[in-house]
Amino acid sequence: MQRIRSFIAVELASSVTKRAKQLIEKLKTEGVDVNWVQPTQMHLTLKFLGNVADSEIPDICKVVAQATAEVEPFEIICRGLGGFPSSAEARTLWIGLEQGNDELRELQAAIDTALSNQLGFAKEQRGFTPHLTIGRVKGGTPEGMAAIATKLGELAQFDADLSVVEEAIIFASFLGRSGPTYEALAHCPLAD
Repeated sequence: MQRIRSFIAVELASSVTKRAKQLIEKLKTEGVDVNWVQPTQMHLTLKFLGNVADSEIPDICKVVAQATAEVEPFEIICRGLGGFPSSAEARTLWIGLEQGNDELRELQAAIDTALSNQLGFAKEQRGFTPHLTIGRVKGGTPEGMAAIATKLGELAQFDADLSVVEEAIIFASFLGRSGPTYEALAHCPLAD
């Protein structure tokens, strides 16, 4: 039985990923080693499923499609910039959401609950914080880390544009030497 590393996400408008790419160029800093997310791989993750048996994928797709059909389409505005756990000690660099947080939480909760109730997937234990990851900091010099923290502060109100959420997508993730690649397994539309 083959296992597939899978997750459920929302894709973003090309205008958002284009602006995110421009932002990454501004954030590149000497003395900081960052794995930058390629624009073609940018998405808002709703639920990471992990390695699931390929035989489970049809049931997962069915359950997620039923859950998404109960949620109305909505708009999100990607605005703001920061780092987890903090800008001063950033390990994950992200663009935030100014609008659409509640709707994304509703969509995530509908999917999470349906997968738990119908297929036995563990529910998320930590609160869902919608964000677009643009980079993962691997390390850096004290000067480099201070410089990137300064840039995060200067660009804290960065506007990455609006995106309309009309579907959730179930992805397979394949890890390779040049990073992960994603393949859409199913598109699950939101309510008509």
